[in-house]
Amino acid sequence: MKTVAKLAMPNPDATFGVDALPWPEITAELDTQGCAILKGLLTPDQCRAIAALYPDDTGFRSRIVMGRHGFGRGEYKYFSYPLPDLIAELRPALYAHLQTVANRWNEAMGIDIRYPQEHAAFLKRCHEAGQNRPTPLLLQYEAGDFNCLHQDLYGEHVFPLQVAILLSEPGRDFTGGEFVLTEQRPRMQSRAEVVPLAQGDAVAFAVHHRPVQGTRGTYRVNLRHGVSRIRSGHRHTLGVIFHDAK
Repeated sequence: MKTVAKLAMPNPDATFGVDALPWPEITAELDTQGCAILKGLLTPDQCRAIAALYPDDTGFRSRIVMGRHGFGRGEYKYFSYPLPDLIAELRPALYAHLQTVANRWNEAMGIDIRYPQEHAAFLKRCHEAGQNRPTPLLLQYEAGDFNCLHQDLYGEHVFPLQVAILLSEPGRDFTGGEFVLTEQRPRMQSRAEVVPLAQGDAVAFAVHHRPVQGTRGTYRVNLRHGVSRIRSGHRHTLGVIFHDAK
C-alpha cells in the first residue's frame, strides 16, 4: 500500500490560510495583470516538508526530465492520488475563490463553459471525459536550469487559472529563477511580467487566455509562463493545477 505524506496546515481549519487572503485585491490584480501574488500562503516549515518529498518516488505517478522533451532544463514529478493532505486541502480551497473569476472571465470572452462551485464537481467532469490523472506537481531546478514558456492544458477540460508556490528561499537556497509570464496581445508586441516571490508565496495566473477591456470592447489575450535560468543553488516549486490530465 502506498504511503502518503501527512502535511498539516498551520490552523485547525485547513482553509483558514486561504480564506484569510485579501481576495478582492487578488481578484483585481488578476483582472488587470493576469496574475496575482498570494503572500505567505505556506509557512517555511510546510515549504521544506513538501520539497523534502521529491526524492521519494512513492507519492508520485511520473517523473519528467525537461531536457528530453524540449521543455527547458530541470525536472518535475506529478503527484499520484491520494494527494498529500496539505495539497489535497489547498486545491479545493483555492479553487473555491478562483472559480468566480474563471466564470466571469469566460462570460466576458463569450465562452459558454461555466465551472461548478465545488472542485470535486469539476474533477468529476474531468474524470468522466477521461482526464483522471492528477496534475499537482513538484518541480526541481539546479544551476543552469530553466523552464520554457508554456501552457498547462492537458485535455479538453481546462480550468483557466492555476497556482505556483515557491518552496525555496531566494538568495539563500538559489539565485535567479524568476517566475515569468508573457501576454500576447492582438496586433501588439508581447508583454512580459516578472513576479517576485518569497518562500511560501504563491502566484495565481491565467493558464491560457484572459479577457482584456479595449477601446472597442473585450478581447482575449494569450498567456504563457515559465522560469528564468537558475544562477546558483536549488529551487523547488509546487504547482497546483485544478484540472486533471488524460
